[in-house]
Amino acid sequence: MEDELMVGSEYLRPGRFHERLHISTRQYARIVRDWVTSIDLEVNTYGTHSIRRTKVTQIYEKAGNLRAVQLLLGHTKKDSTVRYLGVELEDALAIAHANEI
Repeated sequence: MEDELMVGSEYLRPGRFHERLHISTRQYARIVRDWVTSIDLEVNTYGTHSIRRTKVTQIYEKAGNLRAVQLLLGHTKKDSTVRYLGVELEDALAIAHANEI
């Protein structure tokens, strides 16, 4: 679908006008920065990466589905996802296994 994220692309969302078809990741970062500033939060604390990391951490904590988080992040190795989440590999695999049963 046209309004979905474009995996492997420099564009995050399609734009609203034909001459500017997409919003780049840099433009998205500016939008987030401006929004964070407008509500008097610290720009260095709240950015696109912290929002991304927080969301997948919440998904992992709620569902315990390491594979889903791995796919969302676009990681090829579970080890990378585990390091990104800041959990121990054995704990992550145990939680994932417990949720499969």
